[in-house]
Amino acid sequence: MAEVLVEFDEPIAAEDGTRYTARACGGEMRDGKWQGWVEFVPSSGDPICSARETTQPNRQDTIYWATGLTPVFLQGSLRRALNRPVRPIARAIDPPHFAAPADPFVTGGARTESILDPFSVYRKGEALLRRQLSALAGWHLVNIITHYGLSRDDPATLSAREPVQLVELIIDAVRSPARG
Repeated sequence: MAEVLVEFDEPIAAEDGTRYTARACGGEMRDGKWQGWVEFVPSSGDPICSARETTQPNRQDTIYWATGLTPVFLQGSLRRALNRPVRPIARAIDPPHFAAPADPFVTGGARTESILDPFSVYRKGEALLRRQLSALAGWHLVNIITHYGLSRDDPATLSAREPVQLVELIIDAVRSPARG
């Protein structure tokens, strides 16, 4: 049950000049913790209430919080209570089209795409090929190896290797005179 923990003697003035008596209130939540807020009671008209200003483990700590509130804090709390932020209504989001992500590799002889032609780049220099390959993710390197038939290893086996090993495999394959 909610209760007034502290009622402040000094009135708090809003920007429009309305004066309010501030009252720090608290109440127990369902999980046993306590929450604190501030009520502002004008000399005439309806009182207003701040949003939750604190969450405390128990009633005693909430009272301690309330007794430490300063006029500056109360002024800010009144400003927040009078100018509540507006939360836009969220639009409905369609459910996902798939129940799980795609498999990382296509198997069964499907044709892979290669992001670059290692033979063409090698003709411009091995250092250039090494730099370009080193900038690629491992799955790109596996696709290059598979697309150009640079290894007999299965793509899943290749993907278990470190990218630096895949770069060396590609460079060794394009360097070989029997290729390209």
